[in-house]
Amino acid sequence: MLKYWFGPKWKILYAPLLLAVTFSNNLHAADSITRETVSSSALRVCADPANLPFSNRQEQGFENKIISLIAHELGMPLQYTWFPQTVGFVRNTLQLYECDLISGISTGSERVQNTNPYYRSIYTLVYANESGPLPEDLSDEIYQDKVVGIVAGTPAANILARYGLLPNAKPYQLMVDTRHYSSGRQAIMDVDAGVTDAAIIWGPIAGYFAQQAKRELKVVPLLAESRNFQLDFWITMAVRFNDKDWKHLVNQVLEKLEPEIRKILIEYNVPLLDKQGELISQ
Repeated sequence: MLKYWFGPKWKILYAPLLLAVTFSNNLHAADSITRETVSSSALRVCADPANLPFSNRQEQGFENKIISLIAHELGMPLQYTWFPQTVGFVRNTLQLYECDLISGISTGSERVQNTNPYYRSIYTLVYANESGPLPEDLSDEIYQDKVVGIVAGTPAANILARYGLLPNAKPYQLMVDTRHYSSGRQAIMDVDAGVTDAAIIWGPIAGYFAQQAKRELKVVPLLAESRNFQLDFWITMAVRFNDKDWKHLVNQVLEKLEPEIRKILIEYNVPLLDKQGELISQ
């Protein structure tokens, strides 16, 4: 396993590279990746070492599984650089050439070049099945007496603010060292323990940790609320801005592997939306 790295370690490849990759079924080899800084000897990925359900050192997250598919398709060994996905993650990893790819980045990031998206998910309402059902409409008066857990700084806070529910909310910190604490997991566990009545949590996190609860928890995608708030997001891989040929190659691989990627996401209970914003039945 690689050690954590927090300082500069430049590995810029100045010479043009030739990345020859053999594909099966109609996916042809890329001609070359020139004037780019991508390694030709391994698929170098930066990821969080303790951030399930996305990734961890034991490669148990669904992003780990997807990355493994990509490495196999490219016929390249997989090499991780581990760094907590908090403030400075991109700056201290991808931008310092410690890797060539990051997974699990929402579209529109100013620090990276996004690939084509490989899934779309949504924020969810989580509550104990035995105490429900709770309305999907958070403006319902029933929530005036409910304690709802939210991760501060996420779209969930906008919902509660709009409906005057923040005074009763239980906030969890957004930027944390995931090696020691998971805000999403704690929010779900508090619902399970009855500390809170419900929580509004990003779908992949909610779906994963709800399965680990002692009580049966309901995970409800907030499709109705998404008409008023930005609650669903396309998720992409990330590469450096100058690595355009590399981006094109990753896009080809993502397109080819789409059925296998979806299977992995469903196995992790990730709520998935189609291009029209409708829930994909699992």
